[in-house]
Amino acid sequence: MNPETANDRLVRRRRRLARRARALRASDRGMTLIEILVVLAIIGMIVGGIAVSVFGSFDDAKVKNARNEVLVLEGAAEQYMALKSNGKCPKDLQELKAAGELKRVNKDPWTNDYIIDCSGEHGKVGVFSWGPDGKAGTDDDITSWGDAPGADDGKKK
Repeated sequence: MNPETANDRLVRRRRRLARRARALRASDRGMTLIEILVVLAIIGMIVGGIAVSVFGSFDDAKVKNARNEVLVLEGAAEQYMALKSNGKCPKDLQELKAAGELKRVNKDPWTNDYIIDCSGEHGKVGVFSWGPDGKAGTDDDITSWGDAPGADDGKKK
């Protein structure tokens, strides 16, 4: 074996230190501000897309719930008129609850009261909600006599 010179040991030690320094620089590099902003922008777009679809489905579910509730209330009002009041129209949902036709009085999904109409214009009894905008006579009204929410064709379903 050749005896090492002090110079050879020094060169080898410097090389080892240089390798360690390069390894440390590579592992401590981290992320730049641009990389972080790009990742945040991508996450924001994904969350935004999900939010749009979820809230759209939530609004559709409210309309379907109101449509079902209107039909249930129409049946309760007809039963009340036929069996308990000799054809007299209930004034409101509280009267139907007092007569035992309803277990509880609900408001529509937009916190408005359901309205009972016994004018004969839409059959014996009609129930409706003013819909999301809360205004009477608009296209989004939900009725018990139309084929779809807002449909007012004059026929009783």
